[in-house]
Amino acid sequence: MLIGLGVFKYVAIGWSFLLSLSDAHGTIALGHWVGLDNYRELLSDAAFRGSLVQILLFTVFIVPVTFAASLGLALLVYRVRRGRAVVRTAFLIPAAVSYVAASLLWKMCLFNGLPGGIANMIGGWFGMEAVPWLQTTSPPLYWVVVVTLRLWLQVGFYMVLFLAGLQAIPKATYEAAALDGATGLSLLRRITLPMLRNTSVAVLLLQFIAAFQAFDEFYNLFSSGLSGSGTAPVKTPLVYLYDTAMGAQNYGLGSAGAFVLTALIVAVTLLQGRITGFGKGEG
Repeated sequence: MLIGLGVFKYVAIGWSFLLSLSDAHGTIALGHWVGLDNYRELLSDAAFRGSLVQILLFTVFIVPVTFAASLGLALLVYRVRRGRAVVRTAFLIPAAVSYVAASLLWKMCLFNGLPGGIANMIGGWFGMEAVPWLQTTSPPLYWVVVVTLRLWLQVGFYMVLFLAGLQAIPKATYEAAALDGATGLSLLRRITLPMLRNTSVAVLLLQFIAAFQAFDEFYNLFSSGLSGSGTAPVKTPLVYLYDTAMGAQNYGLGSAGAFVLTALIVAVTLLQGRITGFGKGEG
């Protein structure tokens, strides 16, 4: 197991770093060293910088929305007395669905831009005209497709994490607070949320990392371009790197991009840890 882990993980990471310092077109063999030229070329590429803007916008929106939705669902499901297991399973099932399958379902059925598409059909009941959801129109409606897809796939998973945190709160704490007259929002603000602090910080950490690693939904929704728009596909850094390394077979530039993205994730994680005090222990 250790040999396999070393060869297929740590050796691969080291080899990728060496490739990022090489001119590796169409080969993963080391040879022509170019130093930091791949990093300079990458950071000067408008397409890569645009992908960073896309992922930052996506992260800024999807993280708080997913956090609030999963916490709200957890609070509701926690109060369910009968059929709790069924309700939990119903919300958790989407987390087991393939991102590829879900992306194609959203693209071809729910938001296909045709009058017979489910989203446009429902909008027609309220007098709305059919809209091309996956085109770069103004406003950029494709964000509705991406965000709803990510929410459907992930909210149930984070809901289960919050449920585990809620179940770890001693019932005696609530009973003592109730004797002191605390009810409703007061209990939520003074008991529930403070006791969920560690769970909340861990959920935020996981959500930030997952947002920066977004690939499947963007690739499968936009890999063939935006239908009928004649514009470039919407890309995240991972989609850009996939096209660079696997499409153009520029493994040196692709490897450099992988380490730039890793550095960005590490920086955001450390910043979040510093702000929230994650890893410092109790008091």
